[in-house]
Amino acid sequence: MNHNLYLQFLPHFERQPSKVLIDTPEGKRYRYADVLATTQRLAGALQELDVQPGDRVAVQVDKSPEAIMLYLACLQVGAAYLPLNTAYTGSEIEYFLGDAEPQLYVCAPERVGDAMRFCQAGSVVHVESLSAAGDGSLMDRAAKAEPVTEVAQLGEHDLAAILYTSGTTGRSKGAMLSHGNLASNSRALAEAWRFSTDDHLLHALPIFHTHGLFVACNIVLTVGASMTFMPGLDVEQLLDLMPRATVLMGVPTFYSRLLKSPRLDRETVANMRLFVSGSAPLLAETHEGFHERTGHAILERYGMTETNMNTSNPYDGERRPGTVGFPLPGTELRITDLESGAELPRGETGLVELRGPNVFQGYWRMPEKTRAEFRDDGFFITGDLGRVDADGYLHIVGRDKDLVISGGYNVYPKEVEQLIDELPGVAESAVFGVAHPDLGEGVTAVVVAKEGQTPPDEASVQAALADRLARYKQPKRVFIIEALPRNVMGKVQKNQLRDTYADLYTAEEVEATVG
Repeated sequence: MNHNLYLQFLPHFERQPSKVLIDTPEGKRYRYADVLATTQRLAGALQELDVQPGDRVAVQVDKSPEAIMLYLACLQVGAAYLPLNTAYTGSEIEYFLGDAEPQLYVCAPERVGDAMRFCQAGSVVHVESLSAAGDGSLMDRAAKAEPVTEVAQLGEHDLAAILYTSGTTGRSKGAMLSHGNLASNSRALAEAWRFSTDDHLLHALPIFHTHGLFVACNIVLTVGASMTFMPGLDVEQLLDLMPRATVLMGVPTFYSRLLKSPRLDRETVANMRLFVSGSAPLLAETHEGFHERTGHAILERYGMTETNMNTSNPYDGERRPGTVGFPLPGTELRITDLESGAELPRGETGLVELRGPNVFQGYWRMPEKTRAEFRDDGFFITGDLGRVDADGYLHIVGRDKDLVISGGYNVYPKEVEQLIDELPGVAESAVFGVAHPDLGEGVTAVVVAKEGQTPPDEASVQAALADRLARYKQPKRVFIIEALPRNVMGKVQKNQLRDTYADLYTAEEVEATVG
């Protein structure tokens, strides 16, 4: 049996050739037949460039429908698709290409001159270009290539993609995702979120990340739906498009910014059936404010580069703020003790571990790291800390590396952050550990003010928490800052905060405070 993910999408191209698969706010329309024809020509171009099954194709291009067709062509010929953030610098790209050794590197036309050095260094065989407008040397080559209709014969464990982790600790690791991983996850999500061929997705996410590519695009392709491709987040444009769409997938920033528009109301979203949020925690205040304005409860889910999506709040039933719901069909989840690895009962906080067809094949060329991340029974150790409440909802409380151990006691940042976020004038906060000569780590907090409001000062925050948290959990210092440092998907970069405040607690200062 051929397990190529491309075959999960292909029947819709054959059944509904005249249906529009992708359109753009500027009025471009790409029918299923158009996308198939271009994909097959791109597959021909890849074969001309001697891209073989298992070869890597690294892609660092601006978002465009043609970039999705290149992804489909890679699946068709059996190449491993390797999307790269457009913000990566030359030195970062040098690392990724040196590690992955792709047969082909596709970049923006203006990067080609610099990219040729990777060919000379031997890390890449070919360099081609693709622009945001959908032209470039690769499309020129595809226009002249013979279309390929054959689909590479692949097993479920053969690689469909490699996604590099953000590398917040140590060097970035390439997560190897198979055709079976991606196919099973898109089917599970389509079922859980009730997707059908009648859906129309507003796509404003980047496509070099799991959320925008393997959640959004793969679900649309799996059920034969349609999507509007937007270059990025434009709140007014989103509101203009909602009357003809049914689903929006976004990060929390999408929803907090939508709430700032007076146009957001029940009438504007009357045609929408689902709003999904992920990639970073959604504030309960945003969840509640959105529900009040629109009547819609945002559906939060939990996933990661190595596993795609793992859990989701229910489509039918309570979408509980501050939680990420229940395991998706086929995914097993357990909470384990940080020290012993023993499974913990409901209500206790520990490491989130997962097992299922969505879990990746391991890290590219890192067998020892791969072995260290898996239990003997096949469960993947996510590095996330969480607990399952009495009703079965999963709460993510932070990352293992973000756990603060102060005076020998464990402090889970999320618990402290939730209390700070409830204070008047506070938009959001981040809690992290900084080296402390007496306690090992000192609990430290930064606070961002609500727009147009004055946040509480350090003493006020500390006073507000004094009776609500054990002393060892209370922040030793609190700083007011303009904005939390985030990556492109909205995740707070606590490593940057730890670096910024690394020298906060010197032995002399602690001695003076104690004295």
